[in-house]
Amino acid sequence: MSRGLKLLSLTALMALGGGRIVFAQDPTGVQTLKENPQAPIDYVWVLVCAFLVMFMQPGFAMLEAGFCRAKNATNLMAKNLMDFALGSLIFFLFGYAIMMGGDWYGLWGTKGWLMGGDYYDVGRYLNMFWMLVFCATAATIVSGAVAERLKFKAYLIYTVVVSAIIYPIYGHWVWGGGWLSKLPFGMGALDFAGSGVVHAIGGFVGLAGAMVLGPRYGKYKNGRIQAVPGHSMTLAALGVFILWFGWFGFNPGSTCNAHHLRISVIAVNTNLAAAAAALSALLVAHWKTKRWDVGMGLNGAVAGLVAITAPCAWVEGWAAIVIGLVAGALMFASVRFLDAMGIDDPVGAVSVHGTCGLWGLLSLGLFADGTYGNYSLEPPYVTGLFYGGYGQLIAQLISMVVVFAWAFGTGYLTFKLMDKAFGIRVSPEEELKGLDVSEHGTPAYPDFYTR
Repeated sequence: MSRGLKLLSLTALMALGGGRIVFAQDPTGVQTLKENPQAPIDYVWVLVCAFLVMFMQPGFAMLEAGFCRAKNATNLMAKNLMDFALGSLIFFLFGYAIMMGGDWYGLWGTKGWLMGGDYYDVGRYLNMFWMLVFCATAATIVSGAVAERLKFKAYLIYTVVVSAIIYPIYGHWVWGGGWLSKLPFGMGALDFAGSGVVHAIGGFVGLAGAMVLGPRYGKYKNGRIQAVPGHSMTLAALGVFILWFGWFGFNPGSTCNAHHLRISVIAVNTNLAAAAAALSALLVAHWKTKRWDVGMGLNGAVAGLVAITAPCAWVEGWAAIVIGLVAGALMFASVRFLDAMGIDDPVGAVSVHGTCGLWGLLSLGLFADGTYGNYSLEPPYVTGLFYGGYGQLIAQLISMVVVFAWAFGTGYLTFKLMDKAFGIRVSPEEELKGLDVSEHGTPAYPDFYTR
């Protein structure tokens, strides 16, 4: 069985004692219980963690709304609602089969359409729901990068594409037994909870969308960058704290096994990286601007969470702090670079999720300490460069190149084709008035003047 398929099998939830995995049209769960009486513990663990990941959706919604102007808040709520609602349907019907439905030459799956046949199984349904909440996270990242000027219908089409094709195919390459998981370096390309599969995918598709759209009106004046402040730092802070909380489902839940006590290490590493990155971003921003930029601190926390998502199970606490410190500074530098290049990302999604997603993949190849296997308590263990494992670093570098090329390339093609077909940007008049009124007829704050 390939490494990727071993990972898939773990989501059928084998207890630590070694019960045989069941994936064979068991819609009642009776056979699964016979094979593994401890399965309910693991099922509850994964489901509760999946519910936490789903709760990250309002976190993203609040963060994006707070960092954007009040006249676009309704539009952002609509996008976050529909990328989960539409994405849930599309991933169930098509996306899961492409991601986890067997393996066709290492490229994609070919079985499990509509979750029928042998896929009408409690283990498969659990696995589908877990991968779905990750899919929704990848999709919602893009809404911040293209905020305040993208037509709503274009966003709906994009959501279908990312849920059916972009996320599932790269996810298959890494998590579904695809070619990246079979690289002859280290243990193949690894990504414990999705720095690449989820965050870099969303970040670089967002980069493509922002580039095709162009900057918002007023962002640049006579070649100079103009700040476009969001309307509520309070909402942005609430969103970050919700995300921070939800991440304790995102990362520890990716063991897919409540019996792996490594979850304590994963939880601590997740928290340390977020804390270190928040501090790092705040300090770097103060060093460069002489102001305590709370917005940068908030984005820094999310940047640290993104970066630790890939290596969280394989590193020590001190390494998590280093990863977070680098992520906060890297996020700040990336925001400044994109602004200088004329790429307008209203919430910093590309820098937080794309740039720091790549750093997460790289840091795994550097800091993995050789004490935990490939989603397994048994050796061989994952070992990074600083512990003598240069092969794992090579695999991670290849994965970094591939995820950028795949996400940006497919994202650019998607947005460019839509732009050629019907134009994806709202009119200047609609943009100045705000998308809440022009696209939805429902301002978020009807009793107040909104800019």
